[in-house]
Amino acid sequence: MKKEIVISIVSLFAAFTLTACGGNTTDNEKKDTHSSTEENMPMDHSMMDHSSSGEVPEGLKVAENPTYPVGSQAIIETDHMEGMKGAEATIVGAYDTTVYTISYTPTTGGEKVTNHKWVIQEEIKEAGSETLKPGSKVTIEANHMEGMQDASAEIDSAEKTTVYMIDYTSTTNGEKVTNHKWVTESELSSK
Repeated sequence: MKKEIVISIVSLFAAFTLTACGGNTTDNEKKDTHSSTEENMPMDHSMMDHSSSGEVPEGLKVAENPTYPVGSQAIIETDHMEGMKGAEATIVGAYDTTVYTISYTPTTGGEKVTNHKWVIQEEIKEAGSETLKPGSKVTIEANHMEGMQDASAEIDSAEKTTVYMIDYTSTTNGEKVTNHKWVTESELSSK
């Protein structure tokens, strides 16, 4: 009888210990994954193709009377990437469209990218002309970042606005970025 009690107590203790450790490991993994995703968000954007050829998607409408006309300069008020905020931008193109923030898993593998800014209506496969609603599942044709083109994505937000293609020099490393796509009107301020 004593032997059975001792075995039961040891078994119970072992089960309790394993359960407690298992629970802590799961909690820690969730916390680590969550915090690493938040900490790596700028790193996700650092994989962006900073410069582009300047080609724009077919059907993209040139803005008729943009706040920042082509050739003018503005100050970048956003930090999609390190070295962007506070840089002086030269406007290369201004277009009226709908911009989206999207979440997607790169086709090359890796962690899911959330709330990526920006993809425009004309960079979404078979988007048509109607504004897509948050939660819509789409296929991305843009290739701003490695693994973005042909990725399945979900629309996080949508906004009709003027988007700009810009040239600027990074405030952190002096790198000249040409034909960067995209910044919105609200992400620029007058020089």
